[in-house]
Amino acid sequence: MNSLLDTDKVFLKKITKEAIEAVLFHRGKVFSEVPETLQEKMGAFVTLRTNKEELRGCIGYTKGVLPLHQTVREMAVQAAFHDQRFKPACKDEWDDIDVEISVLSSLRKIKSLENIKVGVHGILIEKGFNSGLLLPQVAVENGWDRAAFVEYACRKAGLPKDAWKSKEISIYIFSAEVF
Repeated sequence: MNSLLDTDKVFLKKITKEAIEAVLFHRGKVFSEVPETLQEKMGAFVTLRTNKEELRGCIGYTKGVLPLHQTVREMAVQAAFHDQRFKPACKDEWDDIDVEISVLSSLRKIKSLENIKVGVHGILIEKGFNSGLLLPQVAVENGWDRAAFVEYACRKAGLPKDAWKSKEISIYIFSAEVF
């Protein structure tokens, strides 16, 4: 994964804000000229937090389905209004919400938990139709070691915490550029 330019990060933050405000305040969508660097199909998550650092929404794509600028724009709206864990964002709280974007590298399947570097790698656990993803920063924010990180990913997938030991489980790691 190539690092994004600072100007790309500023642009992506701007379009997340514009996308959410278009819904909140019934504004027309503003589409600026998109830099060529943001046309590549990449996975990304948009995380919303209150000023108190409480999670307010987090949704994304693990794989590059759409151009990065479009993924970020769409995931901003999803995180603000369609994360089923939270009520939709409202005008009254908008000034107290901070936006974080995580641009993901490609997923890499691993066979050993030793490949996971806490704070560097995010993790995706899959078994059948169940899956659980945790971004790299989640382990650090919660003070988890590798074992706890994997156990929470299993739980997020709706599986027992030791499900990672099963041969039917697929474990993927990825890195993320977070800003």
